[in-house]
Amino acid sequence: MKAILATVGNCIHVQGIKNFESLLKKNNIDTEFIGVCIDIEKLIKIILEKKPEIVGLSYRLEPENSKILFEKLNKSIKENNIESRFFFGGTPAVCEVAKKSGIFEAVFRGIETEKDILDKVLEREENNKAIEYSQNLYDRISKSYPFPLIRHHFGLPSLEKTIEGVREIAKSKTVDIISIGPDQIAQECFFNQENVCKEFEGGGGVPLRKKEDLMNIYESSRIGNFPLLRCYAGTNDLLQWGSMLKETINNAWGAIPLFWYSELDGRSKRGLNIAISENQKTIKWHAENNVPVEINDSHQWALRKTTDPIEVASAYIAAYNARNLGVGYYIQQFMMNVPPEISPEMDIAKMLAKLELISELSNDSFKILRMIRTGLASLSVDEDIAKGELASSITIGMYLKPHIVHVVGYSEAYNVATPNVIIESSKISRGVIKNCLKGLPGIEDNKRIIKRKEEILKDTKLILDTIKSLTGNNDPLTDAYTLYKAVEIGIMDAEDLKGFIPAKGEIKTTIIDGSVHCIDEESGDIISEKERINRLTSNSY
Repeated sequence: MKAILATVGNCIHVQGIKNFESLLKKNNIDTEFIGVCIDIEKLIKIILEKKPEIVGLSYRLEPENSKILFEKLNKSIKENNIESRFFFGGTPAVCEVAKKSGIFEAVFRGIETEKDILDKVLEREENNKAIEYSQNLYDRISKSYPFPLIRHHFGLPSLEKTIEGVREIAKSKTVDIISIGPDQIAQECFFNQENVCKEFEGGGGVPLRKKEDLMNIYESSRIGNFPLLRCYAGTNDLLQWGSMLKETINNAWGAIPLFWYSELDGRSKRGLNIAISENQKTIKWHAENNVPVEINDSHQWALRKTTDPIEVASAYIAAYNARNLGVGYYIQQFMMNVPPEISPEMDIAKMLAKLELISELSNDSFKILRMIRTGLASLSVDEDIAKGELASSITIGMYLKPHIVHVVGYSEAYNVATPNVIIESSKISRGVIKNCLKGLPGIEDNKRIIKRKEEILKDTKLILDTIKSLTGNNDPLTDAYTLYKAVEIGIMDAEDLKGFIPAKGEIKTTIIDGSVHCIDEESGDIISEKERINRLTSNSY
């Protein structure tokens, strides 16, 4: 296949057409750029001489002038019986004129993916079948990486608008994974609706009330890029939720807590000891049914004002449980910017410590998939500032080489994310990722990051060793009673857990030099992890 490319009229702008040239050459198409400002007579003469299958043209100036050019080109094509296939790239306004001319097989505005362009050029059928877009998480990642999959959560207070919105998002091809967010009644009472708790009414998200609601949402997503679907877990009846989500939406992965959805966070009335055991059974069910698992405990601790080492310890405990329960593909979420005051350097140090520690658990039967996410409390209520914060957060997160980017819509600080916000936020994120993949500045020799990472690892291992010593259990990190005791004693603690059974909520934290530390409330001095644990254990035995 041969292609010739040019800018026409008096257009000297070549960046777009040269990008097109690179793409064609990369895909083994014999491509020749014949020049800039080529007039129509000369273009026709070259086409007749070289007989290319493809002619790619660009014009990025005034739409009115382009109309004159296209009329002249159209007339010349017909007069000379030219059978080449014509493609065009330009500004949105000129592209509209190009479409109306009837000359071009496809018109590109610069927002298309390489796949979109090649589908048109190579006449690959865009048959919109799910087989074109893998419905298996790991396969989809493998086909995309190093470009991560884009995930966004979505759920409006209206079921009908949620169904319509999922279809709109899928058609945009900007989101690879849509996470359905049910309202609080669905999460708490879906399988026991005769006892719906009035205090949960109006609790955000889509009002799922029957299995068919999920099936209808899934059907609405079978268009565009056929995104993977998943759904936030229920806070009760987790096993039933897991089974229903696999059946109705082919749940891309299950997000199951270890410590949470219990009396510890007030999102369920389950006692912590019981909740841990039930959550473990749910994780095991997902493993046995080949559903990947995310245990999102670590950022839940962080969001409640814990220390960096406790956050990292909770990530290790979660991953350790997942591996021991037979999970094959494990999603580790790294929520950046928690707390919002943490510095980018220290955020990276914390996340690298987390990654290094859990990576020790990885083997052929336990594969860890990295997912980054912007911190929930880090976005401004000013949407323009929030867009910048979103881009900044993803840039820092890209140092973790994620398989998935969980995009948080820029409106989240003041309003639920609508399809338009989700699509725009995902496009912003894709632009950031594209640039980051060209190569980020190295951090391997950053002494501040290395020093803080090593401090966190040392303190985290102390926490884990202390938890292991609490009971005589042979495998204490998977023992529900041992983990319960770790919370009751205060080894695992967070400021905002005060008043939640059985937590102490006595730890006090602050930001010092950009990182989170435990401090003495009266003196304001940093308390080392060793001293903190000594105080707790000396009072407990």
